[in-house]
Amino acid sequence: MTHDHDLVLRPTAAQTEAALNPPPGRNGGDLVVETLTGLGATTVFGLPGQHALGMFDALRRSDLAYIGLRVENNAGFAADAYGRITGEAAPLLLSTGPGALTSLAALQEAAAASAPVLAISSQIPSAGLGGGRHGYLHELPDQQASFRGVVKSVHTVRTQSQIPSAIAEAWESALTAPHGPVWVEIPQDVLLAETSLPVVTAADAAPHDLPPRPELTAVAAHLLSTAARPAIIAGGGVVRSDASGKLRQLAERLNAPVVTTFGGKGAFPWNHPLSLQSWLEDRHTTDFLEDADVLLVVGSGLGELSSNYYTFKPRGRVVQIEADLGKLESNHPALGIHADARLALSALLETVPVREDAEAADRVRTVLDLVRERIDAQELTLEQRVLAAVREALPDRSASFWDMTILAYWAWSAFDARRPNTMHSAQGAGGLGYAFPAAIGGAVADPTHPVLAVSGDGGALYSIAELATARQHNLDVTWLIVDDGGYGILREYMTDAFGQATATELSRPDYVALAESFGVPGVRTTPDTLADDLAKSLATPGPSVVVLPALLRMFAPTHLD
Repeated sequence: MTHDHDLVLRPTAAQTEAALNPPPGRNGGDLVVETLTGLGATTVFGLPGQHALGMFDALRRSDLAYIGLRVENNAGFAADAYGRITGEAAPLLLSTGPGALTSLAALQEAAAASAPVLAISSQIPSAGLGGGRHGYLHELPDQQASFRGVVKSVHTVRTQSQIPSAIAEAWESALTAPHGPVWVEIPQDVLLAETSLPVVTAADAAPHDLPPRPELTAVAAHLLSTAARPAIIAGGGVVRSDASGKLRQLAERLNAPVVTTFGGKGAFPWNHPLSLQSWLEDRHTTDFLEDADVLLVVGSGLGELSSNYYTFKPRGRVVQIEADLGKLESNHPALGIHADARLALSALLETVPVREDAEAADRVRTVLDLVRERIDAQELTLEQRVLAAVREALPDRSASFWDMTILAYWAWSAFDARRPNTMHSAQGAGGLGYAFPAAIGGAVADPTHPVLAVSGDGGALYSIAELATARQHNLDVTWLIVDDGGYGILREYMTDAFGQATATELSRPDYVALAESFGVPGVRTTPDTLADDLAKSLATPGPSVVVLPALLRMFAPTHLD
């Protein structure tokens, strides 16, 4: 008897001939780029270095597009954004030691945001591996150890024949829910040595599905259908799994109000009658969610930001759908369902009946009215005008990327993303410098629409060198820099806590002149002209910078009450 899994595709005569006589002049780096091409990659990000030159030499013999950034961390942010937008594993090519380590902050953000990044680093020559102190340039006793606590999986290569399988295994890991960054490292001599191995023509690395267990979805469906006051928290897992449509169907069937986390922006329509929007840092929203007798949490671990700084204490039953096993019930006891959000929501839709609740929309409006009253009482007109101007100028289909800055903190709660997978920020790990290099990756991922980056002046200085990258590749990225002369949110935190701020004030350049020195047009704007200046910059092909000198304030927190 022959089983399907016993079948082997036999090579044709031409394939056999090509395998027996591979083209000359190839090295281990060619096996890397051939494998990436075979897996479906079209674009790679990175920065060359001495030990990685074998990979970069091989790029010129491939059809892969290369986007080279000026700092490895920024290259990682660009790959992160490319992975978020496309849903594909974004290859990130790095060198050894300092080059590799400089990418760590970006990989931490990719891990926190479940962005699929395939980082491939060189290593010192094979003779130096093993932890001895040989004195090789960039030598580390155990380079992998620096990454094991950050990335999803680590993959080691020591011979050329291991390259295709290791990269394919890493690709599969990056794209299996929950998505995340992975790490592959290859010694310099393995990359540089000439290879007689056949050209890599195909690679099988299909990600595994993560379906829910049916007995758990049966219990969840019963709890939700019999609840008196169900509510839903939708996290980034809904966006990553492209489950926004399923979420809306389930919410409407249950008449359940929905709040989206900051990572889940756009997962539910902002102005839907059941939408609590994203006001998670507001006690009125927290109170409402605590009052739910059944709370469905989809694609969120209910971490610090999603729980109003851990002040959220649910009183009803919690049903948590989460692809990251480590986040399941990590903060609250729940009916934990380890599954991809889309597959789990599909299973619930098969069994949950229509639930009538004529008052659900009224309760939502009451909460939003209370939130609005609280914000309006704080005299924050400037901040709301600036955010409204950004929303007015940004086309609905354009992606936006936000740094850790006061305007971004406003946007987490108050910005209508309008479409899923269009608003991205560094709120996962919280590092500075994300917005502009991420916007570069977003523009490469979808060149059909202009892209917006939003930074403060402090965060902007982390990635100012990437103006050269945007200019070199003529990318349609507009960079809004809100210049308040320092680390604005830290200034505010320190003043509130200690009565005065220390180490928050910055001497900064003329950002318009600096942008123009890179050949990038810049304009200084005001709150009154911001919408028009942004719209004009977004509509003009190529990169541009818009500088807004403004001192913005954050709305008062409620978790300290």
